[in-house]
Amino acid sequence: MRIAVLDDYQGVALTSADWSAVQAKAEVVVFRDLINAEDLAARLAPFDVVVLMRERTPMPAALIEALPNLKLIITTGMRNASVDVAAATARGIVVSGTQSLTNGAPEAAWALILALARGVIAEDRSVRQGGWQLEVGSSLSGRTLGVLGLGRLGQMMATVGKAFGMNLLAWSQNLTADKAAEHGAELASSLGDLMARCDYLTIHLILSARTTGLIGTKELAAMKPTAFLINTSRGPIVDEAALLAALKAGTIGGAGLDVYDQEPLPTDHPLRSAPRTVLLPHIGYVTQENYALFYSQIVEDILAFIDGKPIRPVAPAA
Repeated sequence: MRIAVLDDYQGVALTSADWSAVQAKAEVVVFRDLINAEDLAARLAPFDVVVLMRERTPMPAALIEALPNLKLIITTGMRNASVDVAAATARGIVVSGTQSLTNGAPEAAWALILALARGVIAEDRSVRQGGWQLEVGSSLSGRTLGVLGLGRLGQMMATVGKAFGMNLLAWSQNLTADKAAEHGAELASSLGDLMARCDYLTIHLILSARTTGLIGTKELAAMKPTAFLINTSRGPIVDEAALLAALKAGTIGGAGLDVYDQEPLPTDHPLRSAPRTVLLPHIGYVTQENYALFYSQIVEDILAFIDGKPIRPVAPAA
């Protein structure tokens, strides 16, 4: 059996867990580079198992059909919209997943909020270049944190926001006033109301047909000129062109982003030079603890499959 471990950007896949039991039964090949879509089928054709790190490498039906030896796909997490699970299942290919820690994305979101509030990036650069205080930052206490999506991650954001003394405002299509109140938040009357009243908008929604492009020109125009948008969920929830226009026009205070329409972000992408932004390379889930969980359960998935008893099946996208 040959196993391909894809997109190990940091070169830590084989040191994040004990692979010895797998390596005694199979050949494990780690790919650290991002493989071009045109080369994927040829590169992966010899492999029986493909291990994916989140959505870094999509597995659409066409690619699955082009891999004659493929028997098992493993994705980190139990949901991966970039894998055509139905197409894999139709071919008798097993798709397994792993558990995932939930604290990473909220921690990254707070890193972005604090960096924007206190001008951390500019101040750090100034100190290193011999300068001193450049800006007057803003306190979080008394400001309004707008939470778009008050699920597990949004609730964590609300807890920390409350600890900072922030006012909490939340909205999603199915959120009730009672549920919002359980987490110390006021329910906004609409998405527009949330956008207009918050000083920091943090997004915690699942990407779907309903949420794609949810925040566009109209919604961004409703924001205060001093307000910041934080996205650690999925890039396409925010209309990228509309966000760029708002940043360039100065109609919002700025943005902190960990996710993008295209990843990795192209080197010439206009967001790389957009004003009043803090940009992270989709590292919300990239922690030592989460990787240890991912790769240890990947090993379990592979061994269970070899024993003929697959575990942690991933269901097709709804």
